[in-house]
Amino acid sequence: MKRLHVHLAVDDLQKAITFYSTLFAAGPTTTKSDYAKWMLDDPRVNFAISARGGRPGIQHLGIQAEDKTELDEVYERLSRAGAETLEEGETTCCYARSEKSWVADPVGTNWEVFRTMGESTDYGHDLGEAPETAVIANAPHEAGDGGCCTPRAAPRPDGKACCG
Repeated sequence: MKRLHVHLAVDDLQKAITFYSTLFAAGPTTTKSDYAKWMLDDPRVNFAISARGGRPGIQHLGIQAEDKTELDEVYERLSRAGAETLEEGETTCCYARSEKSWVADPVGTNWEVFRTMGESTDYGHDLGEAPETAVIANAPHEAGDGGCCTPRAAPRPDGKACCG
């Protein structure tokens, strides 16, 4: 079963952890010095926050697939919808090993479609440090945006850049 993913940038990680732990009636399943994640079943969501210098607010949304079959199913729906995707492939991001692609909806909101294959001890690559195979073509990152987890400009279906 797929899971909705929400990633917020925050400027005070501890204050945000306290707030969301109270809201969800559960502590995070993963906590790092710059990141926290809740894997909730009610509601079924992968909710993550990070304090990595990005502008506070919604960083991106996503759909997390349980396995390769589900991931391929979502990729097929994106293709039928005519969405241009940026395939990142296998990468390390947000303390996890994942396979992922990016797409922007008609108003420019970035969506990550991915499956997680395991944990990582580091956040992942940042701009300039990414191995060539993990860099998203045509989607530069903004300085301080969280690196691998936030392409600045996933392609929009209408061909216009979402972030100027």
